[in-house]
Amino acid sequence: MPTVATSCHERTPPWRRWVESGFWPVLLALNAVANAMTATIEVRRHHLGIAEWEPWVWEISSSLVVGALIPGIAAFARRFPLHWGAGWLQLRLHLLASLVFSLIHVVGMVALRMLAYRALGGDYDFGPWPIEMFYEYLKDVRSYALIVLAIEAYRFVLRRSQGEASLLTVPDEGTPVEPVDKPERFLVRKLGREFLVNAADIEWAQAQGNYVNLHVGEREYPLRSTIAGVEERLDPRRFARVHRSYLVNLDCIASIEALDTGDARLHMRGGAMLPCSRRYRPALRERIGGEVAASA
Repeated sequence: MPTVATSCHERTPPWRRWVESGFWPVLLALNAVANAMTATIEVRRHHLGIAEWEPWVWEISSSLVVGALIPGIAAFARRFPLHWGAGWLQLRLHLLASLVFSLIHVVGMVALRMLAYRALGGDYDFGPWPIEMFYEYLKDVRSYALIVLAIEAYRFVLRRSQGEASLLTVPDEGTPVEPVDKPERFLVRKLGREFLVNAADIEWAQAQGNYVNLHVGEREYPLRSTIAGVEERLDPRRFARVHRSYLVNLDCIASIEALDTGDARLHMRGGAMLPCSRRYRPALRERIGGEVAASA
């Protein structure tokens, strides 16, 4: 399968990967410890007849399963992002996803608890499954919503910090200073400031959920659009579709590497490697002719 190079924005700043990879484990660990300590205090105070290690097994097993599910939630939220303009379809999809999340969470944590209890010489009883599943879902749907909201808030901050693009539109009064159907520039808003970027400077574009990430030099600007919508607005003499999720600037292709699958890998002048599906490969080769050398 073609390999895609990591974008500059994904590589920098250096602390980003540490924050993204460490935030949830630290948060879940702190939450598990706090909840287990609180439960242990209640056990001692009210003499509930529960071993003090049991709350720790409950909390740790739950946190482990939730932590394992967060990458899947993040991927799902990227594919179906939630925002103020999100339609009912996306809301229903997330509601369904919360049910799946709760089911996997409960089954996973019960399995871990049974193993832990057996290892410690006890016997874990989850209780009546219909009643307990409903109770757990009431908690899990809130957890799912908070996780998605945290992910969307983080992505919102990233978009604002790196700049968010929009295509120029027809002015309220007068005539546009340049063609709107095939604009030569697009507007970028970054931290309350606005500036224009030449469309010809776009090296490649990648669809991601409701956004298309425009890669311009060392920067990446998300544009709320579909990849087909961006393709319609950019100069067809300069840009070509190479994949259902990718659009490239022909001038930025360094070479094309054929793959055994019939697909290809595009080596960009900036160092990125992008997929080219077999559906688009013949048209791409025909357009660029002998200007770009194909590598074996």
